[in-house]
Amino acid sequence: MNLLGGVHFKQLEGALQAASARQNVISNNLANVDTPHFKRSEVQFESLLREQLTGGTLTGRLTNAKHIPIGPSQSVPKWQAVTDQSTVVGNNGNNVSIDVEMANEAENQLKYYTYIRQINHDINMKRTAMDVRR
Repeated sequence: MNLLGGVHFKQLEGALQAASARQNVISNNLANVDTPHFKRSEVQFESLLREQLTGGTLTGRLTNAKHIPIGPSQSVPKWQAVTDQSTVVGNNGNNVSIDVEMANEAENQLKYYTYIRQINHDINMKRTAMDVRR
């Protein structure tokens, strides 16, 4: 039995990877705030995960590894970086707003630390369960 291989843990791992990638994208956006015609990017993950999880309301219980899963997918989507080509903020064709990027960075830091705390909590709960069995 793989203690850290469950769907919930994989979702947290994917969210943590997306938060790390989002930090890199935000840093790149901020570094190019004065670059003419630079278009900002953003990372999408949570919306992709939400779409995947709400893919159906009927969920089957697997009693054998060879059974076909029924209901929402058990896989975790990969984050995607998308470039915003549609907006312009500055006169130079650039669409990076320092205020927006700083707010996005603060939100991303909160998400990152929340994911870390949740992973630590899950690991500690599994440790406690293993200690109780002894």
